[in-house]
Amino acid sequence: MSLPFKKNDVILFTGDSITDCDRNRNAPDSLGMGYAGMVAGRLGADHPELNLRFINRGISGDRTCDLLRRWDAECIGLEPDWVSILVGVNNTWRRYDHNDPTPDAVFEDEYRLLLKRLADETKAKVVICSPFLLPTNPQVIAMREDLDPKIAIVKKLAADFGAAWVDFDLVFVAALGRHIPAYWASDGVHPTVAGHALMADAWIRMVAG
Repeated sequence: MSLPFKKNDVILFTGDSITDCDRNRNAPDSLGMGYAGMVAGRLGADHPELNLRFINRGISGDRTCDLLRRWDAECIGLEPDWVSILVGVNNTWRRYDHNDPTPDAVFEDEYRLLLKRLADETKAKVVICSPFLLPTNPQVIAMREDLDPKIAIVKKLAADFGAAWVDFDLVFVAALGRHIPAYWASDGVHPTVAGHALMADAWIRMVAG
């Protein structure tokens, strides 16, 4: 298999709690317990000759507006060769738990600005990951009304900017034929260990495969 990575590439994962996944914020090299660390472990073990370096800067609760605020220090300033972004579910979630919605137009503008800055100020290749919700209860199911248009926006932006597209939402929809939703994400949002492994496999397959 011919990989798209070059020797010594720096691969940055950023986003919300799903990427964060209990990483140690006081240890810059901490990758957390989720899919980002699993991707790093798999690619690092399978391709040591590439000496890839992985960075996780996911922060629990982040929305697109939060990524914009820390984009200089925790993305562009790190000079990554690859940037993998998973954000959007909190843009939806805050509508329901804090009455703080993100209109779709604002979401698209903020996400587009993230990508434009990467295009203008770095040479990084970009991986855009779909946010997702699993139907574990009626409250989460109702949130699809807000999330589905945002998934469509993110998919369109991936095409507009020539980014790799990792459709985690589709991956989990397919997985529901194998087990109940809570097996993959107990609350419909935060993946279990099995859910994170599913994400890692999908990321590697869709980016490196």
